[in-house]
Amino acid sequence: MSGFDASASGFASNGFGVHSPAGYQLTSALVIEIVMTFMFLIIILGATDKRAPAGFAPIAIGLGLGLTLIHLISIPVTNTSVNPARSTGVAIFQGDWALSQLWLFWLAPIVGALLAGFVYRWFESEE
Repeated sequence: MSGFDASASGFASNGFGVHSPAGYQLTSALVIEIVMTFMFLIIILGATDKRAPAGFAPIAIGLGLGLTLIHLISIPVTNTSVNPARSTGVAIFQGDWALSQLWLFWLAPIVGALLAGFVYRWFESEE
């Protein structure tokens, strides 16, 4: 009977370079993670705004053009992070290379989220 080996399988860890599903390099991974996190946060902020129709946030965020499209776009590039907690969990189990690349999957979502907050606040103040 063979057991599961997280380090051999990669455990869906986020990565770039040779650890990217399609071989994308650091710059591509950084850009895609910043942009996808930015878009995800813009969707969340818009869907949960007091001016948005009540009760539709889960549809916009999870089923609509939100998380589903973000994953379809970025899984081939980095296995999709947009969430440092998700990236950290699988990196701990995988160890080795995933832990050494984890910095990007903390940095990019934080930058994307900050940009989304500033842009959303700027659009909100224009009204």
